[in-house]
Amino acid sequence: MTWTTGAEAEGPGDARPPQRLALFDLDHTLIDFDSGLAWTRFLQSRGVLPRSAEETYIGYARQYVAGSLDIHAMHHAGIAPLARHPLEVLQKWARDFQAAMAPRLREDMRALVKQHQQAGDLCAIVTATTRLISAPFAHLFDVPHLVATEAEVVNNRLTGAIEGEPCFHELKLTRVNQWLADGLRPPRSLADFSETWFYSDSANDLPLLEAVSHPVAVRPDERLRVHALARGWKLID
Repeated sequence: MTWTTGAEAEGPGDARPPQRLALFDLDHTLIDFDSGLAWTRFLQSRGVLPRSAEETYIGYARQYVAGSLDIHAMHHAGIAPLARHPLEVLQKWARDFQAAMAPRLREDMRALVKQHQQAGDLCAIVTATTRLISAPFAHLFDVPHLVATEAEVVNNRLTGAIEGEPCFHELKLTRVNQWLADGLRPPRSLADFSETWFYSDSANDLPLLEAVSHPVAVRPDERLRVHALARGWKLID
């Protein structure tokens, strides 16, 4: 994809790579709303998507909460209607979307990210949301690393398919490991960090939450709350 959030690798001038890693889920974690629904409504307001698009999206969101989501079907439903537009148009809309979302960011979550950054931690947003929608929020939080579901592009158009593996459920852990190994210089692994955090609201993220030294449940869904309390994990409500 052509959407970026800034530098995607530690530069050669870094004398010592960061020793701690902080990962953040996006929807209902860093932000207290659903970015995909906000994007759908944003495009509806511009006449790009039909009024039925919101109902379709909410149906998939319910499947996500229930743990029965087919992410490939959800991705296709949201991205395929945009295939007639060139990437340059989508990038313009994404910039406008970023400006529209800026007032909706929570100051407490801005402060949390800044706290990790000021401590010298390597920070990344890790989300199942496609990069087209999630990159504007990475910019707003000033997080240069984004691990997201990637939309396939052919001939300067989206196809409606996912490129590679989606950043979803157990594959979030897979994608994080791939990013650390292939997207950073020098290559890293979770074991290379003295401490690791992952902030999330969803039980769908349990594989990655279980893999870090500091799992944090942020306004968690019912399944994650039960699990977090049983394991003595930190909760942010």
